[in-house]
This record gives sequence, C-alpha cells and structure tokens, in this order.
Amino acid sequence: MKDDYINTGRTNQKQETRDKILKGAQHFINKGLAFSLQDVANKTGLSRATIYRYYSNVEVLAAEASLDIKTLSPQSIIERLEGKSLQEMILGVQDYFNTHATENENAFRKYLSFVIVSNPSEIKRGARRKKTLQLAFDNAGFAEKEKKDLMHLLTILMGIEPLIVTKDVSGLSNEESSKLLKWGIELILKGYFQSEQK
Repeated sequence: MKDDYINTGRTNQKQETRDKILKGAQHFINKGLAFSLQDVANKTGLSRATIYRYYSNVEVLAAEASLDIKTLSPQSIIERLEGKSLQEMILGVQDYFNTHATENENAFRKYLSFVIVSNPSEIKRGARRKKTLQLAFDNAGFAEKEKKDLMHLLTILMGIEPLIVTKDVSGLSNEESSKLLKWGIELILKGYFQSEQK
C-alpha cells in the first residue's frame, strides 16, 4: 500500500477509499477468484488510476487484502482491553499483534516480500499498530512528543518484523520470541515510569 499518498491531504477520505479497495479485493478472494486491478476498479466503482495510487500491483493488494480479512480493527482491539491499566493495554496490544503475526506468519512474510520488491523506497508499515497504540494512549496525560516517541518505540516490538528477527537472526522459537518481545516492552515501560517518578 502506498502510505505516502494516504498520509497527505484528506486522510479520512483516503482511508475510506483504501478500505473500499480492500473490500473490493476481498470479494474476489472470498470467492476464490483471480482478479486484476481493473476488476477491483469495476467492483468498487473507482477508476483504475485511483486503485493504482494506493496499490502499484495486484500482488500487493491481494496480499494485504488477505491479511486484512483476518485482522481486527484498532477500535476492536482496544474494546477487548477496556478497563485495563495503560501498561496492561499496551501489553495486550502487543500480544494481539504478535499472536496474529505468529498465526499468519507465512502470509505476512509473503506480503512483505511483495511490498519490498514492488517499491522498496515507499515501504511504510505498521499503521494498525500505531493507530491502536494511539487509542490506548488517548487521555493518558502524555505530552504529545513523548507519546509519539514512546509509541514509535513500542511498535518496534510488535508484529511480523520483530518476529522475523527473533526467529531468523536469533534462532528463537515462537514461544521464546513472544516472551522476549514482551520482556522488552515491560523493560521500556518500567524504565519510562520510573524516570517519570524522579
């Protein structure tokens, strides 16, 4: 997905268009049909040029649409964690994304390979993690820069990317990876909240 395009101008409208494109692709995926960007354009009533602004090729669109079918929205993830402390919410968000990455590892790896090959200079990932953490941090009383920096740091320890590093580079199992990444976030939060108390 071309996030650089989505992050300029009317972000909400562009996000709605992106979601419409994904739903159009999911129509074909759910029926087990091969499709092209033109097929998705016909299904959604959008132009092929509009589709192309978001997805440079059908492989990237198909891979993301397949993963999107299985992924909860940021709001749904936070609703499941209602009533928890901020630290528990953050760990819950991490657990969701790390479990999701583990359960769909092959699909995520395939998606990353398509994205990296299609246009490596435009890769920008982790939008759901960022949005989910934003919801967790809402009304938590953090200064804006502090909140932004902490959210960026926390996203490094959730999702498919750290799982690939812990497994492929460090040789850890899924269970060992999960424990290590959780410990990383616990250390960050412990260090942050201790420094705040001084």
